Amino acid sequence: MMRTRPLKVALLGCGVVGSEVARIMTTHADDLAARIGAPVELAGVAVRRPAKVREGIDPSLVTTDATALVKRGDIDVVIEVIGGIEPARTLIATAFEHGASVVSANKALLAQDGAALHAVAEETKKDLYYEAAVAGAIPLIRPLRESLAGDKVNRVLGIVNGTTNFILDKMDSTGAGYQEALDEATALGYAEADPTADVEGFDAAAKAAILAGIAFHTRVRLDDVYREGMAEVTAADFASAKEMGCTIKLLAICERAADGGSVTARVHPAMIPLSHPLASVRGAYNAVFVESDASGQLMFYGPGAGGAPTASAVLGDLVAVCRNRLSGATGPGASAYAALPVSPMGEVVTRYHISLDVADKPGVLAQVATVFAEHGVSIDTVRQQGKDGEASLVVVTHRASDASLTGTVEALRSLDTVRGVASIMRVEGE
Repeated sequence: MMRTRPLKVALLGCGVVGSEVARIMTTHADDLAARIGAPVELAGVAVRRPAKVREGIDPSLVTTDATALVKRGDIDVVIEVIGGIEPARTLIATAFEHGASVVSANKALLAQDGAALHAVAEETKKDLYYEAAVAGAIPLIRPLRESLAGDKVNRVLGIVNGTTNFILDKMDSTGAGYQEALDEATALGYAEADPTADVEGFDAAAKAAILAGIAFHTRVRLDDVYREGMAEVTAADFASAKEMGCTIKLLAICERAADGGSVTARVHPAMIPLSHPLASVRGAYNAVFVESDASGQLMFYGPGAGGAPTASAVLGDLVAVCRNRLSGATGPGASAYAALPVSPMGEVVTRYHISLDVADKPGVLAQVATVFAEHGVSIDTVRQQGKDGEASLVVVTHRASDASLTGTVEALRSLDTVRGVASIMRVEGE
């Protein structure tokens, strides 16, 4: 039997995502009520610019006092889509303390202070859900937190930023340079006016921290994630990748060590074979591979950003939290029982593609090979091209640690026959 008294929802933020959340709550009100078991009522909307016309939203619900809204005491669920660290952190904690559960899309805050927010949620016996914080509409957080709760996840590998994937896909398919592809992404609305958070990997790193924490039952903060941007990726890198039967993607990679005693989390450009499913992820789409003991390989794919897709994830969380509210229960909270250490990037083992500018004369290859051998880095393949006294040497290694590769490159730079290191890129997905 459906309860007639509505569950009251406060919305913090009414931008691209927030306005879609409000629209869906209104247009799908009957369906949401049937799925939840009670009506849901938008009881207030906190914004910075109250004079702005917001179609479909009663102006009487709009306020600039977000703190007063979450302190009302009659609010059942607070939806936070304002982003950033403050005031979002304080508002979420205040919402818990005044009786509301919280649905958030705030990846940066959850990556930085998720443990503290989960602690407040647990203390106040409230829910904290955040499916929309990672990969937009793609169901990923809940499968990791609930569906795979009985399995052992060993690796999470994926494309979690649509802007960077659009840029790299454009470079791959058209031969465009980085800046040209970025300009097109900006013109089409895929990239912000300041694209730093995307192209320098900050956005993906926050998502990697959240995914690693859930997958490995370990607290992983943003500072624990190695991050490398993609601004240095060139058309020449793509040409080299194609010669290897690869393409280039900005990947978030979270791994459990082979001995199970530690984890790593990293974000960087990498070459992946064209045979790998992630290689075919085009445009602004996201895709994530999860590898576990019992389930094997699972792939999650779909739109990773945008108002409607992200709002879909928010509404899914809203339904779950409201159902919990009606039953007097709470959903799964943070699970950090494993408490595994996060290893530094130097201990990460992978393959490498190194492009060197060298003198075109006898003995160069032997010198380079000797340096690799002295640092314990095994060479898989070598390709050399030369003309007019100058040459390029492309070396692909077997698996080696980041620390050993760094030492190798430093030694190579000291050789008189090595003019420079044109590029270094990891090779993943094999």
